[in-house]
Amino acid sequence: MTEPDSGNPAPVNSGADLGIKLCLDCHRLCTVEDSKCPRCGSHVRFRKKDSLSRCWALTLTAAFLYIPANLLPIMTVSRFDRGRPDTIMSGVIELIHQGMLPIALLVFTASILVPLLKLLGMTWLLICVHFGAMRPNRQTSLYRLIVWIGRWSMLDIFIISILVALVQFGQLGTVTAGPASFAFAAVVILTMWAAMSFDPRLLWDRRREKKSET
Repeated sequence: MTEPDSGNPAPVNSGADLGIKLCLDCHRLCTVEDSKCPRCGSHVRFRKKDSLSRCWALTLTAAFLYIPANLLPIMTVSRFDRGRPDTIMSGVIELIHQGMLPIALLVFTASILVPLLKLLGMTWLLICVHFGAMRPNRQTSLYRLIVWIGRWSMLDIFIISILVALVQFGQLGTVTAGPASFAFAAVVILTMWAAMSFDPRLLWDRRREKKSET
């Protein structure tokens, strides 16, 4: 469903206006009388149930956990029983000092910048639904980008998991996951759940409500 950004666009009918609902599991079109999908048996509704409340709860929880994820040590690399805990940022700085600038930029982007932008993006989408979506087509594109990029946020956790499994040489060297790794993994998972809970069709509903009020 698209709508021009300017001018006087023609009214756009929604599925609710046409008396049809979409099954989000198998994508079959159902009639308004169907409470369950005739194909897969899933419950079908015009919009996701409690989408906004669940999305707000998950986004705010992820934002709260984002603080310890960046302030606490994410891993400790020990050599000959000596090691210093590193946060994500201190690890990025260490990579820069070692001359590995591309890897440092990759870790900074995937572990600090992307989760922050996802949190800001989800917050912006929720605010748009509550106070009126200005350009729902662009905000829908933002939502799709958040969903697509979410899978790359686990880069740090994958690296730590591999290092913990491989680098175990007794007193010679070990890698231990820190408490920030659990907080960071929770941030990634919660933001992915928040994106899955959000119903982008609410942006268009809000736009239609704003137009009807005027």
